Amino acid sequence: MHQQKSKKVLIYFFLFLLIGTLNNKNLNKLNLMKLDYIIVTGLNEKNNNEIMNDLDFLRVNNLFFLDKPNIIKIMNENTLIEKYSIFKKYPSSINVKIDETNFLAQIKKGNDNFLLGSNGKLTKTIEISSDLPFIFGTFENKSFLKLKKAIDETNFNFKNIKNLFFFKSGRWDIETKNGLLIKLPQSEIKKSLNLLINFLNLNSEKKIREIDLRQKNQIIVNG
Repeated sequence: MHQQKSKKVLIYFFLFLLIGTLNNKNLNKLNLMKLDYIIVTGLNEKNNNEIMNDLDFLRVNNLFFLDKPNIIKIMNENTLIEKYSIFKKYPSSINVKIDETNFLAQIKKGNDNFLLGSNGKLTKTIEISSDLPFIFGTFENKSFLKLKKAIDETNFNFKNIKNLFFFKSGRWDIETKNGLLIKLPQSEIKKSLNLLINFLNLNSEKKIREIDLRQKNQIIVNG
């Protein structure tokens, strides 16, 4: 009976020490983990600062308990971000490293110009780029990205494209910078482009205005 009481006393004693420790020393350390610095890299200075301002609400948080859903929402809503990584740097800062999206094409909507990024998002812009093709027609961004992927898997140079035209049927036309119009089929785009490249290599000296690839395994040429 005496031994049982002794064990209970020891248990209560250790619990007292544990609670006392948590309430004093360790909790003070946790308070020191308050976030003081947010470092953002990967974009230009202006855009990095804008993201830092968007994340400024985190400064009231403890570094152990960041508001992850709100962080994800802010980062996903930024059209310039392709992907990002966030690193906690103890005792009081986080580093946000951003990979900027690659702009692939430009679109005009009403009086506004937009850049379409490799992340599938549109970024409003004032300037028009001579290096990026214009896209005409109402399309889903994932349809363009699928076309871009097919082009990249061939030897057709995407940088030679001046304009892209999308049709309600789900088909694309390509206009190159040298004035060649290429009518693509709805499917097997990669196969059609490889057929086109072989044909152009064999007929490099001919002046061709239009190539129709809509019929399977056929090339219809208009000079």
